[in-house]
Amino acid sequence: MPALLLIPLAYVLGTFPSATLIARAHGIDISAFGSGNPGASNVTRALGWRKGIWVYVLDALKAAVATWLGLVVDGRPLAYACAIAAVLGHMFPVFRRFRGGKGVACGSGALVVLHPLIGAAAPLVWWTISKVSRTAALGSIVTVALAPVGLAVLGRPAWEYAATAALCALILVKHWRNFGRLIRREEHSLSRS
Repeated sequence: MPALLLIPLAYVLGTFPSATLIARAHGIDISAFGSGNPGASNVTRALGWRKGIWVYVLDALKAAVATWLGLVVDGRPLAYACAIAAVLGHMFPVFRRFRGGKGVACGSGALVVLHPLIGAAAPLVWWTISKVSRTAALGSIVTVALAPVGLAVLGRPAWEYAATAALCALILVKHWRNFGRLIRREEHSLSRS
C-alpha cells in the first residue's frame, strides 16, 4: 500500500463516531444534549464519568492508531500527516455533514505516539484543571495551548513544533464558542445536567 494512502485512511478512521454511538446506546442524542458536541466531555455530562472515559479512550485510540501506522510505514513526517488527518476526520466528518468533535481527545492520542511524555502529561493537566474549574473547556484550552510549549522545552525540530502548533491552533479555533461562554461565565459544567 502506497504510504500516502494512509492519510485518507487516517481521516476515515478519525470519523468513527465514538460519542454518538455510546450515547445512542443509552438512549441519548448527544447532538441535542448539553453543548451538543459529540465528545467525551458532553458524554460525561449526559452519562457520567465512566461513559465519558470510554469515549475519550476510543477517540484517542483512533488517532493513536493512525499516527502509529504512519510512523511505522514512513517515519515521523507521515505520522504527523496521519495524526492531522485523523483529527480533521474527527472534527469535520464527511459522513456527518462535517459536524464533529473538537479534537482534544483525538489529538492527545496522536501525542502519545509522537511525544509519549507530553501525551502522558496532557490528560493529567486536563483532569486537574477541569476538576478544579468544573469546566472541561478550560481544561481543554489550557492543555492544548501548553502542548507546543512542551515540544519547545524538549527541543524538538522546528517543523515538528510548527506542525503541532498548527494542529493545536485548529483545535483552539474549534473552541471559539467556549471562549465566549467562559468570559460570560456561562460555560457548561462537567457535572450531569
